[in-house]
Amino acid sequence: MKKLIIYLGVYLFSTLVIYAQQYTTNIEGSKYQFSKVVSYEATPVQSQGMTGTCWSFSALSFLESELMRKGQKNVQPLSEMYIVRKAYEMKAEKYLRMDGKVNFAEGGAFHDIPLVIKKYGIVPYSVYDGLNGSKSYNHSELFKELDNEMKLVLSKIGAEEGVSADYKKRISGILDKYLGPEPTSFTLDKSGQKTDPKNYANQLGLQMEDYVSITSFSNHEFNKPCMLEIPDNWAWGESYNVPLEDLVSVTIDALNKGYTLAWGADVSEKGFSFKNGIAVVPENSATIDVKGKDNRNFNDAGADRMGNAFLSPVKEKKITQEVRQNGYDNKTTTDDHGMHIVGLYTDQNGTRYFLVKNSWGTGNYPKGYLYVSENYFKFKTINVYLHKDALSTEIKTNLGLK
Repeated sequence: MKKLIIYLGVYLFSTLVIYAQQYTTNIEGSKYQFSKVVSYEATPVQSQGMTGTCWSFSALSFLESELMRKGQKNVQPLSEMYIVRKAYEMKAEKYLRMDGKVNFAEGGAFHDIPLVIKKYGIVPYSVYDGLNGSKSYNHSELFKELDNEMKLVLSKIGAEEGVSADYKKRISGILDKYLGPEPTSFTLDKSGQKTDPKNYANQLGLQMEDYVSITSFSNHEFNKPCMLEIPDNWAWGESYNVPLEDLVSVTIDALNKGYTLAWGADVSEKGFSFKNGIAVVPENSATIDVKGKDNRNFNDAGADRMGNAFLSPVKEKKITQEVRQNGYDNKTTTDDHGMHIVGLYTDQNGTRYFLVKNSWGTGNYPKGYLYVSENYFKFKTINVYLHKDALSTEIKTNLGLK
């Protein structure tokens, strides 16, 4: 009888442990219970440091997961700073051609990555980390020098001698100084066989034409391409504009089919707390106390945010197309940050959350990831970027995609 009681006790304990392990939470002490629907592999979390280059980190993390999805083993992280470097060169040329009437800044957009890869290729992070001897990224001086150089170049417009093409060499010199010399050829393995950025991009097997940006703003016609009207869209890349319910279904369908997505969003809201590992839209935002200020580039996890909304599920604000649009129109919704959506979860009340990989390191934060509620996603998404095969037949037909 004692043995039977012991066996039953062990069985019940084991069952409770297994049951408990079905859930995850955002931070220690939280009452949130997240149950996984789907979750996908990603390369290790990195830190963008004190830079405004989240768009490169998130988009390349997304493409690295794409390589995993396609069956590649031991995927090597790609060089964010190679993309940043070549994008700066292209930005400088565009800035000059537009007489300075286009954004020249640290930020960018997801479609900058295919723009660079198609024209220049890509290299592994191990070949070009862009640290140039530093322990972490800080581009404040880099951008200051680039910005000053471009202002000097603009001052030559209208002069008798015109603008000298030498400015490109000076831009390259500044980039060399802070990021290190550009790799034009490199060896991949112990065989000693050399390759170059374009050939390496071809070897990866990713077709840049297969990736699309999806957004949802009612100031443009739905189910048509539109130019994403944000300052960092210096290259004037297009997104497909869909109704809000389709933006949500595109994201959920993609995850259920085995795809991940790059995610552009506003992270300045009270309910976005990377330090608490969660983003929500409480019906009463006054319940959240904010101490400190967000960094200009939103690259240091932001101000401290405290409130019950981060520790247990709360009633959230209902987000409609009109509510979302109002935030965009009155500029309370801004293009702040790029991240990588890698999973779908539900809490104990059945509310859906996206598991999001960030590029603010792991440090004191919950392992570099956070849970984003469906309502926050509806409210503050700028766009998502994904493989077109993740789209349903209906969405493809609506958008005229093959």
